[in-house]
Amino acid sequence: MRLYLLALNPTESVTEGFLPAAARLGLDVTVLTDHADAHRRAYAELPGAPAVVDCEVHDFREVVGLISRLTRDGRTPFAVFSNSDHLQVQTALAAEYFGLPGKDWKAALRAKNKGQLRRHLAAAGLDTVRSAELAPDQDPSALLEAGLPFPAVVKPREGVASEDVTLVADAREMVRRAREIQARRPGAALVVEEFLDGPLCTLETLGDGLRRHVLGGFRTTLSPLPDFIEEALEFVPAHPPAVVAQVLAQLDAIGVGLGACHTEFVVQPDGRARIVEVNYRAIGDQCDLMLAAVLDLPLFELVLAAHLGRELPAELGERCAATPLRARNEAVRADRAGTLTAAPGPHDERAEERADGVRLVHRPQRAIGERHEHYRTNRDYLSVIWAVGPDQPAADAAVAGFVAANRWEITP
Repeated sequence: MRLYLLALNPTESVTEGFLPAAARLGLDVTVLTDHADAHRRAYAELPGAPAVVDCEVHDFREVVGLISRLTRDGRTPFAVFSNSDHLQVQTALAAEYFGLPGKDWKAALRAKNKGQLRRHLAAAGLDTVRSAELAPDQDPSALLEAGLPFPAVVKPREGVASEDVTLVADAREMVRRAREIQARRPGAALVVEEFLDGPLCTLETLGDGLRRHVLGGFRTTLSPLPDFIEEALEFVPAHPPAVVAQVLAQLDAIGVGLGACHTEFVVQPDGRARIVEVNYRAIGDQCDLMLAAVLDLPLFELVLAAHLGRELPAELGERCAATPLRARNEAVRADRAGTLTAAPGPHDERAEERADGVRLVHRPQRAIGERHEHYRTNRDYLSVIWAVGPDQPAADAAVAGFVAANRWEITP
């Protein structure tokens, strides 16, 4: 069977996760992308590297047309999949066109479009977050008529990775920040919404079309406001049942079912769980690889299996909740613009190699010699370090020890 994998830029989730999983499942892979050269470079050293084909993947019509041409013999079964935030709707539409297992394109759209997400949850009677949209090139002063409460959050309607997400204290700052984002993102629609205060958590789910399994979640440590950069995530095998039930009810209303979903939410003092955003794909920034390790599961194979129409183990959720292991994922960030002149290399230390029984992994996110601006987003990550161990203090200590024993230097 051939897997058509839609992608934008290369990611570790695909290179280290989904491609090896596809090989273990015996799948031949063709990557459809508008960054073909970058993908060919990324896979040059991989055994059994996938085929890479140029495609305008943002346009589902081009995706359908290209797959039709590539499969015109009609004899080879195939599947269509993507782990990209930006390509879930296109992938779902292509899967539906060919009669393949896939996500509901309407659910994918509701998850990706933050304005549509708010309207849909409000219409379902599950949560009303006061918000307003700003169309591409619309004057931000139009937001003054929305009567929004402050503080509020300004962000791109289809944004990812905390890019241009900022807290504003009043109407004047809201208009100013919106204009700044428009200058950086011409043609992008924006959303401004009330600030949902409370501890930030995630819920990780995986469905096969028949049932949806909870894989656990994370507690997230954010950078100081007004930015919303994820600094560290601590694995939680099971959030309180009442909280999980609220989040799942909202995912039901959105239509989230088949495939992986990474949902961010806050828990307010009265126990109310309020969704911040829904990312209808697997969690990223090495957390997916860490999740597979802490759950001791072939996670990437299971995600692909769902898109092949295979039923997942009925006890999957119970097994995940029962894991005795704990984990921490932490990022080292650049605090200024400049060139990275010193940083540790890749590191993967197995639990049996350490006295504390912790698996410790370090993955550089920026090459030495690269110059970057200070983005105040996840693009400032220099490294991601994660650890899986017998308890939370052991995982935390392993990460802290690695950070303390190494140095990262930015030269202006």
